[in-house]
Order: sequence, then structure tokens, then C-alpha cells
Amino acid sequence: MKRTIIIFLLFFVTLTAFCGDEKKSPVGIDEKLGQTVPGDIMLFDEYGKPVRFKDFFNIGKPVIVSLVYFRCPGICSPLLTGLAGTIDKLDLEPGKDFTILTISFDSREDYIMAAEKKKNYFSSMKNKKLSEGDWRFLTADSLNIARLTDAVGFRFIKQGNDYIHSGVLTVFSSEQKIVRYLYGTDFLPFDLKMSLLEASEGRVGTTISKVVNLCFSYDAEGRKYVLNVTRIAGGGILLALTVFGVVLVTKKKKKTEI
Repeated sequence: MKRTIIIFLLFFVTLTAFCGDEKKSPVGIDEKLGQTVPGDIMLFDEYGKPVRFKDFFNIGKPVIVSLVYFRCPGICSPLLTGLAGTIDKLDLEPGKDFTILTISFDSREDYIMAAEKKKNYFSSMKNKKLSEGDWRFLTADSLNIARLTDAVGFRFIKQGNDYIHSGVLTVFSSEQKIVRYLYGTDFLPFDLKMSLLEASEGRVGTTISKVVNLCFSYDAEGRKYVLNVTRIAGGGILLALTVFGVVLVTKKKKKTEI
């Protein structure tokens, strides 16, 4: 039993080491769990009216933030579609239990584009009818985008007219503290609900699923994420060598005891 636990822990640590080395890339997430995002970051709402980041925390509820850009030909639409579908199935109510902010990190996009995106996703909801303030679509200038993405740890690069970036939701407590990151484009209602419950209690949660996300690399030509075979193969080789060493040490210990 102990050997099984040791091997599992070695597997997790090894996979994290190989798949989690995203700091070598300009794209990814530097998790800043427990940190607070500046409330004076200025944004523009769907009507072009300036608002502050902290204005959305006045109701004392958790906030889900998705950083996207509205013209994105890649993962942004699947991410927002996945978020909308999950919210539609959730037994918590937007507005009452939490708020959603979708913020464009492309300073060229304006409130007109934000309003159009909002209209599209509101109309896609089948089970829930959202009110105006339940899910906000926002834009910002380059300075405030830089402040927000830096505070959240969201790293992206420009490529032509598009961007290479990660797909992630950031969950905040009512005190503007980062409590959870959820990666990917599909989100389980249970995972999102647990994140919101943690946020409502101010508890910071770890991100085990990040390992899976980081085993994928962005294919700029295909504009999609693909399995990073090199990272996984390297991790597998190191893991095999580590397990082999553990077995040898265990056998040697048993012989010594005999």
C-alpha cells in the first residue's frame, strides 16, 4: 500500500515538473492564489460607461472572470459557450449567488462588440434568464488591460491580428481575492459550484487540473491546443527510472532485514 502511494506521488510530481514548466513560454498562467487584484482598474461596460473593477464586488458575492477577446478564432468562443452551458445547469443563480465578468484583453475592441457578444450568449441560455447585471461584458485600454492581466497572472502574446493565450476562468471572493483557477473550455457544474462555495467562504483552493492543461501546447498554425508528446514522454522516462530506483531500494531493504 505504501509503495502504491509513493509511486502515485512520484507520478504526480514528475508530471507536474515536465508538464508544468510553462514559465519558459510567454503564454500561460502564473497562479496568484490568495492575492488581491487592484480595485481601481478602469473598464468600460456594454454602454461605453467607465466602471472600476471593484464596482462589481459591492454586492458581496463571488465573481467569475473570463479573459478573452471577442474576435478570437480559437478557444474564446468554446470557453464562453462552455461557461454559458455550465451556468445554465448550475443550481446556483447568477446575480443572486455570484457575478460573471467577461473582459476583453484586446484594447482595439470596444463596448459595441462587447454588447453584441453579450446579446449572443444571453440568447443561448435555455434554462436561466439572466438580468443585465448578472453577466457583464467589458473592455479596457491597454494600460488597464496590462494591470489586470499582470494581477491575475494571465500571459499572452500577439501574433498578427490575433493572440495566443490560455483558456481559464478565475474565481474571486467578494474581497477581490483570487481563490481558484479553472482551466479549459468545458467546466463541470460541480467544479464551478465548489469553486464558488470556496470563494464565498474566502477559502483558497489548489489547482490540480492545471497539470492536465499544461500537458498541451498551443499550435499556432492550427490555432488549437495539441498534446505535448515530448513533455509527457520525458516525464514518463523520468518516472520509470524513479520507480525502478524505488523498487531496487525496497528489495535491498528487505534483503538486509532477512
